[in-house]
Amino acid sequence: MSTQKQEVILEDVSCPLGCSKSDEVILTGRDLLHDLPGEFAVLKCRNCKLKRTSPRPTPDTIGFYYPDDYGPYVGTRVQQARPQSASWIKKLLRPIVGRIFNFNMTTLPAMAPGRMLEIGCASGAFLHQMAGQSWQVEGIEFSEKAAQAAAQLGYRVHAGPLETAPQPHEPFDLIVGWMVLEHLYDPIGGLQKLRKWAKPDTWLVLSVPNAGALEFRLFKNKWYALQLPTHFNHFTPETLENVLSASGWTLEKVHHQRVLSNLIASTGYVLRDKGYAKLGEKFINFPEQAGKWHYVLYPLAWLLSVFGQTGRMTIWARVKS
Repeated sequence: MSTQKQEVILEDVSCPLGCSKSDEVILTGRDLLHDLPGEFAVLKCRNCKLKRTSPRPTPDTIGFYYPDDYGPYVGTRVQQARPQSASWIKKLLRPIVGRIFNFNMTTLPAMAPGRMLEIGCASGAFLHQMAGQSWQVEGIEFSEKAAQAAAQLGYRVHAGPLETAPQPHEPFDLIVGWMVLEHLYDPIGGLQKLRKWAKPDTWLVLSVPNAGALEFRLFKNKWYALQLPTHFNHFTPETLENVLSASGWTLEKVHHQRVLSNLIASTGYVLRDKGYAKLGEKFINFPEQAGKWHYVLYPLAWLLSVFGQTGRMTIWARVKS
């Protein structure tokens, strides 16, 4: 997809929870991820406290802000994610390290393999991982190019938004979405649709940025996880619980991720604006290049996660009875 300048049409949107109009503008910002043009406001509903981007690009023009080198598309290509052969020592240590360093990024409930749907599956790395654990997997991906990459691995993938995805042949046992709910134009409608595709005991596992964390208030429009304009809704644990409940789901547990990616990358935006371009870029690229630094920073990340202050969360929800 080309990122050459094109007309982007904006639309005003009301609170997804249907509240009477009573909003306040809490910040304005721009696209910092790809430095594309446009300025966007984040509103906070005074009734339910849910934050949203409005006005925002229409469905027909939002693709401008999803270039082909968009990080999740590139970082989930299986040819890059395929593990190399490990020595017997590494194989022995891997489960031990996994128990010590639980980052809570893709934490799943304990359950037997069944049918899994991933919304926003990008190029298919997680589908591939779960298929390797005997799961029957399907995906939904907005980017046609990324969806093709996942489909070429042999998985059923709908290329397009959740709104246009067809009814599955059978319901799912597990539905996951990693940093995707905030991208949905209609989170209530999307979650209701997923509810119809679920069994009575299905788990819904989603990760989203936590706009209730201190780092959101500290960095404001320089917050890395703000990612305007592609993040349409900005959830806190409380507002996400309300959205889930209105959609037919019950929030069961919130896992605050034990990583400091948002904090460090946000610092990079501040440094870059203050004229420290090279140093700022190093900080900004931290989420993609952290590697072993996640382990070094784990004690601090764990402490902040206890207080819900790491800026990213993974939630578990069940079908509402």
